[in-house]
Amino acid sequence: MTDAVVFAYHDVGARCLETLLLHGVNVRLVLTHEDDPRENIWFASVSALARQHAIPTLTPAHPNTAEMTRHIASLRPDFLFSFYYRQMLGQPLLDIPRLGALNMHGSLLPRYRGRAPVNWAVINGERETGATLHYMVAKPDAGDIVDSQSVPIFPDDAAVDVFRKVTDAAQSVLDRSLPRLIDGTALRIAQNHAQATYFGGRKPEDGRIDWNRSAAEIHNLVRGVAPPYPGAFTSIGGKPARVLRTLHDPMPGPCQQPCLFVRDGRAYAQCGDAALLRITEIEVNGQFLREPDLAQFIGERPLPLSTTTRKIA
Repeated sequence: MTDAVVFAYHDVGARCLETLLLHGVNVRLVLTHEDDPRENIWFASVSALARQHAIPTLTPAHPNTAEMTRHIASLRPDFLFSFYYRQMLGQPLLDIPRLGALNMHGSLLPRYRGRAPVNWAVINGERETGATLHYMVAKPDAGDIVDSQSVPIFPDDAAVDVFRKVTDAAQSVLDRSLPRLIDGTALRIAQNHAQATYFGGRKPEDGRIDWNRSAAEIHNLVRGVAPPYPGAFTSIGGKPARVLRTLHDPMPGPCQQPCLFVRDGRAYAQCGDAALLRITEIEVNGQFLREPDLAQFIGERPLPLSTTTRKIA
């Protein structure tokens, strides 16, 4: 029997843990995170799944302590897996498993190493991303690749839509890779480090909209941070607002600068490049508005949109 210790969180963590169990892997220990009460918990619970299968579970604040390393070493795992666990694992942990320490990353490595890869791919207007299973080394997301699977990003996909595709891809990659990992025939493909790109984590305040930017850039930001993420925010008529969903529109706008206006009962934002975004969902001062309520809120005269020199991504 193959033994494993699993570090996991979020939907990818739960689905990949399920896959290990379906393949008969003996999961000796699961390490996950305590849910943050300040965070919108919209995803599956790894700890609940582990309890369902009577797997011992720990939620250490810091996994790289000497005590934790000794405990995991005492379990003598064949594999150590990390599935959307939010902390880097140090070399002493990576050296423990007999057959290797592997991570599932939410991009097509070597591109989009680092944090929030799905959100960054949408914000940057990518048309494709995916999931990659790779060996862990001291440098984040830099180890040899075992397998990967791509998924499309369509022009109006929100980050959560893409994340669900990536979750499916991650489960597929692990499902077909596990037999080869266990019998020692899995490929190890070195990454081309010259092609690597790195991105850091995102904070809610990074979602501020700069209406001087192009409609395409703003549309991508809105998609990339749309709920269940914190959302793209701005000010409308002096009131705080979150723009939750937009659509491109080819028509010209009526304003000389960024503005919000109504045409034929629909709400539009004219952006810095004079191109338009149709606003279909918005929250103004805590009130959720859709068409036609948003059109009624705006009224007959265009509303100027506040601008900022702060970067939107």
